[in-house]
Amino acid sequence: MTTKTVVAVLFGGRSSEHAISCVTARGVLSAIDASRFGVIPIGITREGAFTLSTADVSTYELDAANLPEVADNGSRIVWPDKAGSRELRVRDVETGMMRSLGNIDVVFPILHGPFGEDGTIQGMFELCDLPYVGAGVLASSLGMDKHFAKTVLQQAGIAVAPWQTVTALDWQARRSAVVADIEQMPLPVFVKPSRAGSSVGVSKVSQWSEFAAAMDLAFAEDDRVLVENAIVGREVECAVLQGRPGEATRASVAGEIVITGREFYDFEAKYLGAAGIDLVCPADLTAAELAELQALSIRAFEALGAAGLARVDFFLTETGFVLNEINTMPGFTPISMFPRCWQETGLGYSDLITELIEVALAHRG
Repeated sequence: MTTKTVVAVLFGGRSSEHAISCVTARGVLSAIDASRFGVIPIGITREGAFTLSTADVSTYELDAANLPEVADNGSRIVWPDKAGSRELRVRDVETGMMRSLGNIDVVFPILHGPFGEDGTIQGMFELCDLPYVGAGVLASSLGMDKHFAKTVLQQAGIAVAPWQTVTALDWQARRSAVVADIEQMPLPVFVKPSRAGSSVGVSKVSQWSEFAAAMDLAFAEDDRVLVENAIVGREVECAVLQGRPGEATRASVAGEIVITGREFYDFEAKYLGAAGIDLVCPADLTAAELAELQALSIRAFEALGAAGLARVDFFLTETGFVLNEINTMPGFTPISMFPRCWQETGLGYSDLITELIEVALAHRG
């Protein structure tokens, strides 16, 4: 009998993207190849408790009126107590009783936002010497932080939207000077938390009278905020996969976000089915445009030192491609753009999950 690879799948977490992670878990746990992988599902509550969950995540549907979340069921995951051990245990909070869950081979952290996508959980895996899917500590941290990601990518010769970064201290201590400086930028501008995803806390400012409220919304998510020039162009995205040792990084066909009735691709449009957005995949690009997009996506992936996977978002303008963001743990529901791009490239959702696990084990196992 073939021994299955044991995968600890993490989802939920402390960030504002908790619900999106739960929905992603629903997709991954439903599609993972059960003939090859044994799964230990670990839900992280909004308070940060690691709980032993159930593989039955049928209730994790994305409903605007009732966003899914990990409930605290009184169990606590106990991670390996030394490097070299792969044993997971679970403790009952009420009784204190502990039992072993056996050894795991790899962790698949399908977590979005702070404390999951920003290098913090990756640092814990490194301390425990546990193989895991996705980018390492530095690349995760860079990819999560829009200011530093843009700084690195610009240094790598990749065009990014012009921006200014404002700290919470600056906003409190010298607001008038900040506003005067920002108002030199042409309208419209986008105001974004530096470290948040899924368009949480993002506003499009078309009149300067809207600026202060947009800054307050963004500062509710992070203590550093970006103000970016709005870029006019088609919104196109490319999915990237790391190869096995000795193999090249690969890029998918492109997807396009066509906005017809909204200001921008916001949270409601991404996840709650709001009207005014069409996702087109594959995007209608020339062979030369697609080749350039794929090359730029791989260059961005490698500039950050990423691993495993990423989705790279661009604007195709009259003068060429301008990088918007790179996501080191992109949305991974079955209908998300990352798996959809790979499906159109010839790699289905279940096979994509298998590929990510095998690549992680090949590099870190």
